[in-house]
Amino acid sequence: MKHLVAPSLLAADFTRLAEEIRMVNESQADWLHLDVMDGRFVPNITFGPMVVEAANRLCTKPLDVHLMIQEPEKYIGQFREAGADVITVHYEACPHLHRTVQQIRETGAIAGVSINPHNPVSLLEDILEEVGLVLLMSVNPGFGGQKFIYNALLKIQRLRDRLTTRNLSARIEVDGGIGLHNAEKVLQAGADVLVAGSAIFKADDPKDTIRRFKEIGGEMMKFV
Repeated sequence: MKHLVAPSLLAADFTRLAEEIRMVNESQADWLHLDVMDGRFVPNITFGPMVVEAANRLCTKPLDVHLMIQEPEKYIGQFREAGADVITVHYEACPHLHRTVQQIRETGAIAGVSINPHNPVSLLEDILEEVGLVLLMSVNPGFGGQKFIYNALLKIQRLRDRLTTRNLSARIEVDGGIGLHNAEKVLQAGADVLVAGSAIFKADDPKDTIRRFKEIGGEMMKFV
């Protein structure tokens, strides 16, 4: 199955938001990734359901909403109503993760779970059968433009091995520091979805950069 590319709106020019989303619509991008931050779970504040709703009115691609917030269970319904097609919550923010994942699934959205760079994929062992997406952070969450943490490659491979062994279909999404210089290694390790912000929106030709992201890959050997 061909990998997906999800441009991260966090890196867009918010004074030209409609134009930026139009560019994504006209590109080969698969999803639009939206990072919701609350200033509590991460040291930054971005946007909430109102911006997601505005993006939904403009965007023709599925909305991939990443909730980097405390108590996400309080807001899942709002983000689904705003147009989220995929809703991902953090393992670290959910003391009752199974319940929260079920809550997402009940809305009809694809349920995703994410873990921070310092946490092992083994923590997700008992939730993998319940989710459609696992988002592995390859930077510390909270800010765009950070450098890729290369230990993430081993985590991607370990997670791919677990999913394959158990015959599970959850996609592996990787977010943080991804560019054309390292995307092939991320895919070789076993990723299905590439989130890229600065590498796309700060590029001289964002649509062509998305095309180049899509062309990476094919039949590749696993990263070793």
